[in-house]
Amino acid sequence: MITIRPVDSDLGREAWRQVRLEVLPNERAASVEEMRRSERPDQVLLIADVDGAVAGSGIAGRSDLAGAGFVAPRVRPDARRQGVGTELLARLADHVASLGFDVASADVEDPGSLAFAERFGFREVDRQVEQVRAIGTEPYPTVPAGVRVVPAAERPELWRVTYEQVAVEALQDMAVVAPMVVSAAEWDRDWISDPAAMFLAVAGEDVVGCAGLMLDTDRPERAELAFTAVRRDWRGRGIASTLKRWTHAWAADHGIQELYTWTQRGNDDMRRLNAHLGYRTRTESITVRAQLPLPF
Repeated sequence: MITIRPVDSDLGREAWRQVRLEVLPNERAASVEEMRRSERPDQVLLIADVDGAVAGSGIAGRSDLAGAGFVAPRVRPDARRQGVGTELLARLADHVASLGFDVASADVEDPGSLAFAERFGFREVDRQVEQVRAIGTEPYPTVPAGVRVVPAAERPELWRVTYEQVAVEALQDMAVVAPMVVSAAEWDRDWISDPAAMFLAVAGEDVVGCAGLMLDTDRPERAELAFTAVRRDWRGRGIASTLKRWTHAWAADHGIQELYTWTQRGNDDMRRLNAHLGYRTRTESITVRAQLPLPF
């Protein structure tokens, strides 16, 4: 028997993230503490049990892409084709509809997941490209004239300045299917993990760029290269390359052996820069959308 239950404890959060780790082994999963800190009133986290054993998990809420909610049902490989994904998707889609959205988005990583999504009316609208790089001996780069690189841990007040001076316009420039909507509170809460591993390019007292790492507590030998952005009037001066190289050097100093990063399909410039810095494409994630209600 399939039972769907809400995540309402740290034990439930850990069970939820273990499913995510099994389904998406190449990606970091937020720690229980991060999950607790990032919970929002518009989000719901669910666990699916089959005969009392955890078989899947899911999350739904308002998407960072304007005008849509998102759904993410995940089922452990050995529990698939038993109706678990359908039960999760139905509950998650109902939640998105309850928020007032008539469009749901999702990301799928393999042909089977895409076929499942297409059964319920989801269609591809975008792709995210994952690039990965091994870390070896990584020297710190020469910083462009007039700029210094500062860890957010040394100047924590600059993280909010980074949102105001860099992130707001960079989010507007992202090559996505709908405008990105990220509040200052969400920036403070969700877009940084360890301030010591997030680096800001500072000119005078202005922040002109940012890049850093999302560390992985489950696999500390790897990390995700986080949001890299440069203020429009400072682009073309080597700031992004400098910041990325800085993260490589910091990663080498802290025993990290692999970095990976996600880039929108339409962001050719960033993918070319990543390739120039030694990243290779590993996989793609397909973004799909469907009108609500779904045809169950």
